[in-house]
Amino acid sequence: MSDELMSLVAERFRALGEPARLRILELLRSGERPVGDIARETELGTANVSKHLGLLHRLGFVARRKDGIYVHYRLADDHVFRLCDLMCGKVEIDARRKVEALLGEAEA
Repeated sequence: MSDELMSLVAERFRALGEPARLRILELLRSGERPVGDIARETELGTANVSKHLGLLHRLGFVARRKDGIYVHYRLADDHVFRLCDLMCGKVEIDARRKVEALLGEAEA
């Protein structure tokens, strides 16, 4: 993998490292929404949501559509959720192992 490609991949991982962006993406999983609805449902400020959506759009995670004065966002594709589902599965496995280890220590 070239250094340039590694930088592009790292930039996308950094974007997904922000919990607010993950909340926005999870919300968009159910369909297109205007910025105001996203802000209201995530309990983040409109300016903050717009900033996050701008980055997610620039990186290709979301697509947007103007409707008069409103901007609606949707997922560009479902690739991001394959990655998120993979990571969530890994986190669940790690958590189960930790619980099992703690229970094993408590029984000893």
